[in-house]
Amino acid sequence: MSTTTAVAPLTTQDAETLVAVASRAAEAAGVTVSVTVLDAGGHLLAFRRDDRAVLISGETSTRKAYTALQLNTATADVVDAVKPDGPFHSLPTALNQPLLFIAGGVPVHRDGRLIGAIGVGGGAPEQDHTFATSAVESLA
Repeated sequence: MSTTTAVAPLTTQDAETLVAVASRAAEAAGVTVSVTVLDAGGHLLAFRRDDRAVLISGETSTRKAYTALQLNTATADVVDAVKPDGPFHSLPTALNQPLLFIAGGVPVHRDGRLIGAIGVGGGAPEQDHTFATSAVESLA
């Protein structure tokens, strides 16, 4: 008989914290972003889009979060894998959501298990990755 340990899910309070931390980091850098947080099932827990952000940034942040969730890795780490003839070039998706391979999507783990993901869009890819990573680190 195997025993499993329950892991606390990503809560709306956690999601709101992620959005707030990423948004503050972006504002401190003078960047306007949109932020999306998903739970482990791909359900939207929190979202923020600033009217000053590029219109597509909301869709971008959501797709980055879906990508990080489905691949269980930061999107910055898989950019090269999606180039033509790369291993992920035509990867089907489990959640039937499009993938977006630009830095800014980061999975959220608790006790070593995937519990959700954050996506940040609106800045340069490296900036978005930094904002998302700092938000995830704030939950630790």
